[in-house]
Amino acid sequence: MTAQDNTKQFSFELFPPKTEKGIEKMRQTVTQLNLLKPAYFSVTYGAGGSTQSTTFAAVDWLRSEEIETAPHISCIGASKDEIDSLLQRYIGQGITRLVALRGDLPSGAGLGEIHDFSHADELVAYIRETTGDHFHIEVAAYPEFHPQATDPFKDIEYFANKVSAGANAAITQYFYNADAYFRFVDACEALNVTVPIVPGIMPITNYSSLARFSDSCGAEIPRWIRRRLEAFGDDTNSIRSFGADVVSDMCERLIANGAPGLHFYTMNQAGATQILCDRLGITG
Repeated sequence: MTAQDNTKQFSFELFPPKTEKGIEKMRQTVTQLNLLKPAYFSVTYGAGGSTQSTTFAAVDWLRSEEIETAPHISCIGASKDEIDSLLQRYIGQGITRLVALRGDLPSGAGLGEIHDFSHADELVAYIRETTGDHFHIEVAAYPEFHPQATDPFKDIEYFANKVSAGANAAITQYFYNADAYFRFVDACEALNVTVPIVPGIMPITNYSSLARFSDSCGAEIPRWIRRRLEAFGDDTNSIRSFGADVVSDMCERLIANGAPGLHFYTMNQAGATQILCDRLGITG
């Protein structure tokens, strides 16, 4: 996946910082990674819009730098009027790409606060109804299945519904088992779902935090990787070196076997993502 290979697309995800120090760190990360000429930077959006103001601030800065930006937009807990306001704001900023998600209710909120949307396919359909083809819409995909899914076959059908509603492409939850991704793509193709499904890539830099996050979001860390990472203890350098080997090898396999690109979850840190890009020949 080199600078000369323009058939593959790569992108980076950011979260909106809450402090001045965090904002400066994010800007440094963007400045460094933007040299690699990604397709876009996405910006996350908290449960029920809980980070709305900080998401806006991050998006505003990215657009002021003329950087292609894809804000996340989540619908659960939101009204149609609120979604309309978001869409018009982004249209006014010249944004043409969105990541459309169901999202989570804020902590302590009840089901009675769902408002006008229950699922992401409803949000995608509403965006298409109100803005036509203005936005390229990315949706979420779960090769190892959504953590709340009770039926893996239904989970793939739910994904197909989002595509039928008008999604252009998908970004997956991160994973460390390439076979899960390939089997998911095959299952989607069996349902005539052929939009690009871009693997989400999480660098490995800290085992304890990765394990906690993975357990909460349903991302599987294969046992052999967990055991190796556990064995390194507090040896951060060894964790990062091993992590870079594992993730870059997986990325090479994904690209070699047809993945349309890669979407890196940067956690607002440039270093580990830069190492992966260097190994993969992503040079800008």
